[in-house]
Amino acid sequence: MNDTIFNDPEDRYGLPGWTYFNSDLFELEAEKLFRQHWQLVCHESDVAKIGQFITFDLVNERAVIIKGKDGVIRAFHNLCRHRGSRVVAQERGVCKSAMVCPFHGWSFNLDGSLRGVAQPRSFPELDPKQWGLKPIECEIWKGFIFIRFKSGHQPSIGKLMSPYEKLVSDQQLEKLSSCKPPSISEVWPVNWKAMRDVDNEAYHVPMAHPGLQDLYGKDYKDYGTIGDTNLNIGTFNPTPSSRWSVKLYRKMVDNLPEPLASLPKAWIYITIFPNQVISMYPDSVIFYQDIPVSVKKSHQRYAVYARPNEDRVTRLARKLSGRIDEITAIEDMQLMQWSYEAMRSSAFDGLMLSDLESGVGQYHSWLKKRLPVMAQPNEPIRI
Repeated sequence: MNDTIFNDPEDRYGLPGWTYFNSDLFELEAEKLFRQHWQLVCHESDVAKIGQFITFDLVNERAVIIKGKDGVIRAFHNLCRHRGSRVVAQERGVCKSAMVCPFHGWSFNLDGSLRGVAQPRSFPELDPKQWGLKPIECEIWKGFIFIRFKSGHQPSIGKLMSPYEKLVSDQQLEKLSSCKPPSISEVWPVNWKAMRDVDNEAYHVPMAHPGLQDLYGKDYKDYGTIGDTNLNIGTFNPTPSSRWSVKLYRKMVDNLPEPLASLPKAWIYITIFPNQVISMYPDSVIFYQDIPVSVKKSHQRYAVYARPNEDRVTRLARKLSGRIDEITAIEDMQLMQWSYEAMRSSAFDGLMLSDLESGVGQYHSWLKKRLPVMAQPNEPIRI
């Protein structure tokens, strides 16, 4: 892997401002980006029991991921075949033997097939397979469960993530246990791309994130892109930390038990296009993704996982890393809003990205290649 550079000089100027406010473009993004690209829903430990499920909503699509009686994890559209109600209404839970629609009581087996309908004599004969829940493409990588609502050009998750096999070999990803199940933040009043823009570079860390700067700001490296992924590693600073939380966190990390003690003293980030990141810390593993609600509103979805045989020191380290992450998110929220608001100003005429922000330029280049209309400097009348 090589240090990231601007492959195209135009990438230094980023996306035009109109792309963050156009409603027609948002609908195109929903179809071409979010429905046709892989989305990380959860880890196998979130659906470890027979009948255990988790739901996932994105751009007017609704999914339910559930473990069947045969131990197979499957994904379905969370739409009853009768009237389209949610078959599973809760964010997560356990269905003992069937999923029962709360509207009219249609029931579906854990493998998605139709089990029964209320007052069956009022219907023609219904084939259980034909009238079962509609399946969604589902793949598992190192215990993480990905779905794709519609087929697209993005390769399989296994192929997409294959460059990182060696990097993650000691991370025990398949053995993780859920300690903070996936949940969404409050609504943030920004376009989802504004969230990605802040997350795709570390140039702002010294000024905006004193905690991260104290932890790894002196040795943060962008290793560039491989396909639809990007790798960044923040190796802990060689000098002692000054902030109490970071100092205590590093002390706990220095006393982790094996095999965690042998993991890199670093925070490792793998970004997966279009909107998600898997982060590996010595004490825990997290993922987060930016969820568009509308052209002007977004959520962030976030989960935390522990490695096996976690001891008291590891738990404390995990809580401290979570605190650093939480503070960082609050700091980023203000930056997102300011950047987003600026794009509607009469004075805004594009970005001027540093070499240290080439991740933003590369990301915008990815978007332009998938949706060429984004390269137009002026807002088109119709998309």
